[in-house]
Amino acid sequence: MSGALSSLRIVEIAGIGPTPFSAMWFADHGAQVIRIARPGSPQIFPMKRDVLDRGRNWLELDLKSPEGRDLARDLIGRADAVIEGMRPGVMERLGLGPADFLENPKLVYGRMTGWGQTGPLAHTAGHDLTYLAITGALHAIGPSDHPVPPLNLVGDFAAGSMYLVSGMLAAILHARETGRGQVVDAAITDGVAHLMAMISGLRVNGLWRDERGANLLDGGAPYYTCYRCACGGFLAIGAIEPQFWAELIQRLDLDATDLPDRADPANWLALRQILATRIAARSRDDWAAELEGTDACAAPVLSIDEAPQHPHNRARGVFAGSDPRPSPLLSQTPGGLRPAQQISTAEARDLWR
Repeated sequence: MSGALSSLRIVEIAGIGPTPFSAMWFADHGAQVIRIARPGSPQIFPMKRDVLDRGRNWLELDLKSPEGRDLARDLIGRADAVIEGMRPGVMERLGLGPADFLENPKLVYGRMTGWGQTGPLAHTAGHDLTYLAITGALHAIGPSDHPVPPLNLVGDFAAGSMYLVSGMLAAILHARETGRGQVVDAAITDGVAHLMAMISGLRVNGLWRDERGANLLDGGAPYYTCYRCACGGFLAIGAIEPQFWAELIQRLDLDATDLPDRADPANWLALRQILATRIAARSRDDWAAELEGTDACAAPVLSIDEAPQHPHNRARGVFAGSDPRPSPLLSQTPGGLRPAQQISTAEARDLWR
């Protein structure tokens, strides 16, 4: 094992979305993660290889059987941390809840749910989209006529996985200093609300209109949006600061003195039409050749298949094939990619002896 977290032992109770992503992040940075999967558990997306499974040993255990529970209890009893994403109360009914491991006082128990461990919705089903819906975030994303699901990046992985990771790292640091573990209650709704701090602050100060497509960062501003090119592709423009806007206008071969004042939102529609007409005259890749590497704050909107081939991504090694490499980069203890490996129950019992 190598990586900043190579001394860390984690048991992952297999789930979907946020829990495997969190476990993958820990494994990418060297943590010794054992994934316990339910025998014959169905997949939402049947795949030959799920990138979220990488970097850890895994075994199938029936946690409803005495034998399965005993082995899980043995592994958790010797672990630094647990990751689980069951509905509240499920792990307790299995005899594998936080209170069942008092003999391991340093244990950090990471719990990942959409609604949290408490509250009127805690025991109901949900998904990324429904969690975003009650936080104000979904209302703010998309064109003016309807909200748009932002993939499951904002809820599951940003507000879910990465908040669980950061909370567990804080609790692990505390446990190593004090000898006392704790429960990390990571709720996607809580995380999304926290991610909305800046937007909520702008709204409170009267600097954000409570409607979509009418603000600086939601596609409303003509200098922070995407434009269709002659080829059908898109160019992303993010020239917020005046000096970047000036360079963009110059490189688009437009005369700044002929343009409406962009500081007045009443001019945004007219200004958008001018930029749209100009950008539609050339292909996406023509504009990329003209604008990338300048301070015009413009970039081609690449597809998932195209992204690994972009020169910047290639230079930084952002992708290993189509898989994203561990992030962020650590100068002394970089993360690494390891395949998932199935182990037997005997091997699991001996792994951390």
